[in-house]
Amino acid sequence: MSGPLRLDPDGLVACVACGLCLPHCPTYRVTGREIASPRGRIAAMRAVEAGAAPADDAFVRAIDECIQCRGCEAACPSGVPFGHLVEATRAALGPVGPWWRRAAEAVALRLLAPRHTLLVAATWVLLAAQRLRLVPARLGLPRLRAASLRPLDLPAGGSPDAWLFPGCVMDAWMRDTHRAAARVIRATGAVVARPGAGADCCGALHLHTGRIALARRLAARVVRSMPGDAPVVVDSAGCGAVMKDYGRLLGTPEAGAFAARVHDFSEWLATRPPPPVARTGRTVVVQDPCHLRHVQRAHGAVRSVLRDAYEIVETDDDGLCCGAGGLYAATRPALASAVRDRKVAAIGRAAPGAVVASANPGCTMHLRAAGLDVRHPAELLAEVLDG
Repeated sequence: MSGPLRLDPDGLVACVACGLCLPHCPTYRVTGREIASPRGRIAAMRAVEAGAAPADDAFVRAIDECIQCRGCEAACPSGVPFGHLVEATRAALGPVGPWWRRAAEAVALRLLAPRHTLLVAATWVLLAAQRLRLVPARLGLPRLRAASLRPLDLPAGGSPDAWLFPGCVMDAWMRDTHRAAARVIRATGAVVARPGAGADCCGALHLHTGRIALARRLAARVVRSMPGDAPVVVDSAGCGAVMKDYGRLLGTPEAGAFAARVHDFSEWLATRPPPPVARTGRTVVVQDPCHLRHVQRAHGAVRSVLRDAYEIVETDDDGLCCGAGGLYAATRPALASAVRDRKVAAIGRAAPGAVVASANPGCTMHLRAAGLDVRHPAELLAEVLDG
């Protein structure tokens, strides 16, 4: 790791430029540019790391345009750790983009996300702005309600059968999803609790934007907030993917043991006696969040827990990214919209007008902005619980 990007040399040389990743890269499919593909980005990283090319604007743009869906990793026969290479490259480059973007990211990631009280206070301001019609619908933000922001009816701490991780954005903007998840968890007979202090944010957004040191500090707080050996249930695919990687991120036995306890909501539910649900006959199109499908490899559980109540329909795009990518839809709106158009078309081909099941808040908001009815699997199950 002696080059300017300080990248793992084994990860860099693992790519043999076979091109099997290309059909699975959303930015390459939209643009057709080699530099917008995993293979092209790795070639650029190698050149910069070796001192054969500068980390100029074209290189920065290539790295910044990556959605980090990691679909390439699932398709790669050589096991190239592309996501980790991009994270390390972004850490070496530091914040990029115009001043207003850097300032907005600093406020969101350094001030609000790690301090949940401030984030909730900002959410109340956003709610008021929505009531005054000051928030454009095209942003896809959830329609906030004062009732949704009331505290979760969950005990804190103790020795539960399962912890429900709240997180930052999910708990501020989509707390009703947590309530639905808790209802379903209880319906299996399990006792569920929320973490103690320190579970404000998992660090996923920080890691994806190259703020690795801050991501590690947040991860350490999360590990301490849920002691014991009870499973940690996460209803945000992006959070779950990073939390399952805490062992590598923190490099401690405690973090590794914690990571082994982390389960996506549907993944955990599939291991329990199924809750009693009513058969609806309604059609649901499943949209796999990239970090559930490509990183956690737990997307099959969503179908398993929904099929008793709904008719499941698949898309024909092999799980291609929807373009949300955490902050990506805000920082690269044109590319994010172009990628989303392909996903919306695939959903339309599968079942026009059907409800879409998605287990990630970013995907949910991004697809709702395109006019789709998107629900979390926990919400779909909570509304059909028998009795």
